[in-house]
Amino acid sequence: MSAAKNKRAVIVGIFVLLGILIFIAGVLALGGQRKTFEKGLTVRVMFDDVNGLQPGNNIWFSGVKVGTVKSIGLSGPSQVEVLLNIGQKSQQYIHKDAKAKIGSDGLIGNKIVVIYGGTAQAPVVKDGDQLVVQNATSTDEIMNTFQKNNQNLLAVTNDFKVITQRLVEGQGSIGKLLTDESLMNHMQATIATLQRASTNAQLLTANLADYTAKLKSKGSFANELVTDTTIFHQLRATTVQIQEATRTANAVTDNLKKVTEGLSNNLNSTNTPAGVLLNDKEAAANLKATLQNLQSGTEKLDENMEALQHNFFLRGFFKRKAKAEAKAEETSDSTSTSTSH
Repeated sequence: MSAAKNKRAVIVGIFVLLGILIFIAGVLALGGQRKTFEKGLTVRVMFDDVNGLQPGNNIWFSGVKVGTVKSIGLSGPSQVEVLLNIGQKSQQYIHKDAKAKIGSDGLIGNKIVVIYGGTAQAPVVKDGDQLVVQNATSTDEIMNTFQKNNQNLLAVTNDFKVITQRLVEGQGSIGKLLTDESLMNHMQATIATLQRASTNAQLLTANLADYTAKLKSKGSFANELVTDTTIFHQLRATTVQIQEATRTANAVTDNLKKVTEGLSNNLNSTNTPAGVLLNDKEAAANLKATLQNLQSGTEKLDENMEALQHNFFLRGFFKRKAKAEAKAEETSDSTSTSTSH
């Protein structure tokens, strides 16, 4: 009986010892995770709102855990003083110009303190230093932002609903385009016209390319006109001659214009004979009368000469004159005949 009791006591003692060992191992593991037993330095941070941060929460720097939150307490009228316990091994990487902010371990995880930034030129932090704080966006602000975004999304959805309803009812240009077949036909005709215009433009481009290729082909007039300097100088000389001829023609035209103007002025003036004849009616009448008198005097002179020819004293003179003229005509006729043979 005593042996059985001793055996049971030994078994209970073994289980108790295993429990104590497991408890001690757990404490050591948790202490190592939270760096409870690690020597470090204390850094002070002043937050306006810690958003539920608790002592013992982790401190992260560049994604690596460097310590834990030592204590949290109110300071001043509305600030919260947070003491950070940072391990000595991480001290060399954190500088005095680094910043601290409240973060979250995951989307809805525990709150953490995030240390970031800092330059290598600044000295490392020491025990009792204070880090600059960047206020993080609180959960309430995030929820308010989500609420505003939801309201905006609801407004956009309502507007889209109104737009789709108007489209279904055929209102507006797009609604008519979707419901009016005639408008669609016009659109198709316009597109066909644009396609034909595009085809014509392509043909024109091809023709221009062909014409350009012909210009580049040697031996053609256009190529020689572009490349042969002799033809160009000849064309320039011809152009100069045409310009000189044009200037000469203009000068002749100006001279004819001046002559015409002078003649017109002379004809319109009463100081010249032609102007007097054209403009002075009395002088014209006198000239007409003078011509009539000359004509009547000539007729009378002819009559007198006829009478003289039949006069007894002068009849022989006129007969000898007539014979001489007849003989001269015969002589000229015979001379012309012999010359022709």
